[in-house]
Amino acid sequence: MAFTRRSFTRLAFAAPLLPALWPSRSAFAEDRVFRHAVTLFDTIKYPPDFKHFDYVNPDAPKGGRLRLSILGSFDSLNPYTDKGDSLDPTVNETLLQGSFDEPSTAYGLLAEGIWYPDDFSEVVFRLRPEARFHDGTPVTPEDAIFSLDAMRTNSAARNAYYKDIAKVEQIGDHDIRFVFARKGNRELPQITGQFAILPRHWWQGKNARGEQRDVAASTLEPILGSGPYKLSDIKPGLSFTVTRVPDYWGEDLAIHRGRNNFDVIERQVYKDSSVLLEAFKGDQFDIQFETSAKQWATGYGFPAVKDGRCLKEELPKKGVMGMQGWAMNQAYPKFQDVRVRRALNFAFDFEWANANLFYGQYTRSRSYFSNSELVANGLPSPEELAILEPLKDQLPLEVFTTEFSNPVNATPQDRRKNLRAAQQLLAEAGWTASDAGTRQTLKNSKGEIFSLDFLLYSPAFERIALPFKEQLELLGVTVSIRLVDVATYQQLVKDFDYEIIVASWGQSLSPGNEQREFFGSQFAGKTGSHNYCGIKNPAIDAIIDKLVTAPDRTTVITVTRALDRALMWNHYVVPMWYYPYDRIAYWKRVKHPQTMPGFDPGYPSIWWFDAEADAALKKA
Repeated sequence: MAFTRRSFTRLAFAAPLLPALWPSRSAFAEDRVFRHAVTLFDTIKYPPDFKHFDYVNPDAPKGGRLRLSILGSFDSLNPYTDKGDSLDPTVNETLLQGSFDEPSTAYGLLAEGIWYPDDFSEVVFRLRPEARFHDGTPVTPEDAIFSLDAMRTNSAARNAYYKDIAKVEQIGDHDIRFVFARKGNRELPQITGQFAILPRHWWQGKNARGEQRDVAASTLEPILGSGPYKLSDIKPGLSFTVTRVPDYWGEDLAIHRGRNNFDVIERQVYKDSSVLLEAFKGDQFDIQFETSAKQWATGYGFPAVKDGRCLKEELPKKGVMGMQGWAMNQAYPKFQDVRVRRALNFAFDFEWANANLFYGQYTRSRSYFSNSELVANGLPSPEELAILEPLKDQLPLEVFTTEFSNPVNATPQDRRKNLRAAQQLLAEAGWTASDAGTRQTLKNSKGEIFSLDFLLYSPAFERIALPFKEQLELLGVTVSIRLVDVATYQQLVKDFDYEIIVASWGQSLSPGNEQREFFGSQFAGKTGSHNYCGIKNPAIDAIIDKLVTAPDRTTVITVTRALDRALMWNHYVVPMWYYPYDRIAYWKRVKHPQTMPGFDPGYPSIWWFDAEADAALKKA
């Protein structure tokens, strides 16, 4: 899992079938076999002597400038602390690096080899002796130990995420040993290899003004890294630029061939999605990932698309689509009643929105693991029941009796029926209608008005929330919609200062440790966590614990389906929709391989600059 403040991209772990064999070069026992890669699945695609990933163009030219966009803001380039509104410049490398055409598989990056025992009680990484930071200083085990301590100390989410690492020690010139608090967690060795390794000497030194650096503080000083790019230009609140390192130590690694092709990558900041799209149309940046169905259907008819200077593509996405939905913050007591949460789903008219707002492009989500074998279909299997039955008193009865489905509004009659169901659920929860002028208003026995506040940052979601508001008002709900700027939104969400937001949880085919951060009680209300709903459910915690320690793939599937049932029938969100493609538009000066990897679009690392196309665009 490549963990950042704003993303949680899953990787995972299992015994590889194709180990690379290296003799031990440390005090570590001589009979250990170090592997070149790890996976949670049955096979590793690339052998130890592979030349490059299949999805790259190994002959891609080097050079050119890539311009990218960021919707949001930043006041720090230190993503390793909770302080500040940071962006990750991704100049610090990790021990392992994932491939884009395999689910949950990672290969050695800073580490040339990985060892772990059969009980997954520890892991040892062997650093590449040639690995260097940009100032020429070697990457050492001391740097890894410093980095883990810094992240666990200064990031609440990382501290909890890596809580099962009980001990870390250097056991040789290049070997680092991580001992785990418990055995049996198959993914811990790999997720341990996915935190960034920071230069201890740099962070413990002084800046150009003679001030002591502090890894716990926000900073706009270009941080020292070890990767193929280094920070070269920073314009606070506007942009930052990284430049390819000409003598990068890892240039010839197989995992890097055909990658890191641009000389310069600039990331521009935009605070409004409409302005961002207009900037793309005006050729102010090169690649646009479109998330709005309406914009994709109606917003890309400008001349450059029509004449082929700008290209539109839909790239198929393999694997799990995850969940996006209206997330209700259970820090507010009204959302602690499952009947209230369920009522909101009855009031949401997806079918109307899909037909009138989305041009029929979406499929309604009925799972946190859509588009995969992890979806809970039908009734629980005997294997699932073995997990769920001991928790029966803590789970909704429907988990055991009914396959989950969303209300359907195919006809006006369906809409009226579903609104009546919502009204009944709200009444059972103590919210009944009373006259207030010309409109009925829901109140409880204390006379408190039932109100909902939707916090949004995008007009694209406002147009979805407004019809939802109309449906809720028919029930007597008092609804407000707050549209704020991106920076304000980010801070409010970080502090859990909202009632309802649009939240999403990206998933992989190998769910595990990250589910604690998504849905675990210990992360409820924790600053910056992804438990947006504030879930505190001991049954959910127990199922996640079983998932984390699942001994094999079959068990992972079984436990994930059980988790899916428990999450869906608790109605923590009003499910939205998914679309199994990346909608992407790009100016013709940038290119990508003909066969894309599927699990990740690989931008910008596997794309490249076409100088001739750029000259033609400038001439046009």
